Amino acid sequence: MVALQSNTPFEKGRANNVGFSRKHRGAPLSISLGFMSPPTYLHLAPMGAVLPDISTLAPFRAVIVAEAEVSPDWQASVSVWLVQSGCLYTMAWGTNCSSWDDSVDMANIEEFNFKEIPENKFVMTTWHEDETMAEVFWFCKNNAFHPNVELTQTLVLHISANEREQEIVKFYAKA
Repeated sequence: MVALQSNTPFEKGRANNVGFSRKHRGAPLSISLGFMSPPTYLHLAPMGAVLPDISTLAPFRAVIVAEAEVSPDWQASVSVWLVQSGCLYTMAWGTNCSSWDDSVDMANIEEFNFKEIPENKFVMTTWHEDETMAEVFWFCKNNAFHPNVELTQTLVLHISANEREQEIVKFYAKA
């Protein structure tokens, strides 16, 4: 175990992380930097896909691989679903990835009725507009740590017309 101060920046590169601008109080956070289980892959066809129960993953990090345009309403529904399911860190990559970052931020704020968000429920968000998918997966495995909660599960949320589980999971493993 490695002890990290709760205000230690894990961020590198150009990814925007609103969570690190927030001051965190309390004791140092201990996180395991050892084995990370393989990700859970979930394909959602854009707009109209049924959002399954993923709360068994909680608390978890999610990589949103957006390969399709979606409506703002559907994006907001997916963002609320992620937050309510226990996602505490999102990394958005692909089509309109910065809007995914904003949408998850808003879902987190709305979850607490625009009041202060408890530190153990604060969702860290990043978007990776100018990076490759491999760089985002590397970031997820090496830098995406919540300052107050250990995240042992990863969801790769693939928003696309076509499912590519084998290809994306192999790509994640190599990153």
